[in-house]
Amino acid sequence: MILLDTSVWIDLFRHRRGEISAEDYQDFVTCGPVIQEVFQGLRDVPPSEIFRQGLLDVGRLEDPVPVEAFVEAAEIYRSGRRGGYAIRSTVDCLIAAIAIRRGVPVWHKDRDYSLIARYTPFAGSHTDSIG
Repeated sequence: MILLDTSVWIDLFRHRRGEISAEDYQDFVTCGPVIQEVFQGLRDVPPSEIFRQGLLDVGRLEDPVPVEAFVEAAEIYRSGRRGGYAIRSTVDCLIAAIAIRRGVPVWHKDRDYSLIARYTPFAGSHTDSIG
């Protein structure tokens, strides 16, 4: 099981033109913060609606997200800041906290995760491109 980051879902959307089937992604999962980020960027066009429904059918971790995950995300952010790491997205901290809690790697194309891996147990991240 691999948690796919927003950056990978966006790449999939571009390459698949909105078509997504939960069967094609049974080894992958998502989480609420990723869904939020993806949906924030979707336009109101038919391929977006198809993609939106497909993404909602993919397995989700930490649903609903327990408050402890938010606390852990805040600590990831604060620890990074204390260590001199500039994490750009607090949502990436929450996604990383969920991945750490569940012991799953994250497939991403986002530099925040590489920084987070330097000072947390966050490991096994993937940065492969799609295509």
